Amino acid sequence: MSGALHLIPVSLGDAPPDRWLPAEVRTLAGRLDTYIAENAKTARAFLKLIGTTRPLQEITIHTLTDKADAAQIKAWLEPAKQGAEIGLVSEAGCPAVADPGAKVVDAAHRLGIAVRPWVGPSSILLGLMASGLDGQRFAFYGYAPVDAAERAKQLRAWEQHSARHNQTQLLIETPYRNAAMFSTLVATLKGDTKLCVARSMTTPDEWVVTHTIAEWKKLPAPQLDKLPTLFLFLAR
Repeated sequence: MSGALHLIPVSLGDAPPDRWLPAEVRTLAGRLDTYIAENAKTARAFLKLIGTTRPLQEITIHTLTDKADAAQIKAWLEPAKQGAEIGLVSEAGCPAVADPGAKVVDAAHRLGIAVRPWVGPSSILLGLMASGLDGQRFAFYGYAPVDAAERAKQLRAWEQHSARHNQTQLLIETPYRNAAMFSTLVATLKGDTKLCVARSMTTPDEWVVTHTIAEWKKLPAPQLDKLPTLFLFLAR
C-alpha cells in the first residue's frame, strides 16, 4: 500500500495558527514524523507553533535546496511507497504554488504516491479574492526584473497583455524592495489601470487597497517595507 505526500500550508506571517489553518490540518501536521521543506528552520518553527506528538528532534526534515536532484527526492519519497506519510511545506503559504515543492509533487505522481493537498493560506488567492479585480482570468508572474529599465519595460508589456485579455496580473517583490516596486508601478502604468496592494495577508498587519493609478498618485505611498506584499493590476 502506498502512503501519501501531504501538502501542508504554513503561515504567511506572525499570526495564531487557528486563524489560518483548520484544526484537522494542524492535527495531521503534528503527527507526521517526516517532512520535506524549503527551509528546515522555518519548518521547525511551524511545527513548534502548531504542536507535535513527538519531540521536534525526532522529526526528520529533508531540506529542498537547489542541489536536491531527482535521485535525492526519490530517496526521500521511497518510504511513502511502503505506506509512510510525508509532509511537504513551503517557507510561506501553500507548497508547490510558486514554490520549488512542485518538483517533489511531480516525483510523487511518477512514483505512484498519493498526493493530498490541504486547506490553508495562499497569498495569491487571498489577494485576488480581496482585490476586486478579474478573478476569472489572471496570471501570476513571480518577480519582475531587478533592473529599473527592464522592470518598467516588462510592466508595460504585462499591462498591454492585461488590456488585451482582460486578465489580472499578479507579482511579488523581495520585501525590502516593495517601496521601489510600488513607485515603479505608479510611474509606469496608465492612469486608468487599477492597482491593488495586498500586504501581510492573514496577519494583524493585513492591508488590501485597490485604486486606479491616477488615484494612487494623489495618495501617500503605503508602508510596505519588509512586509510580504502582493501587487495586482488590471488594465482597461
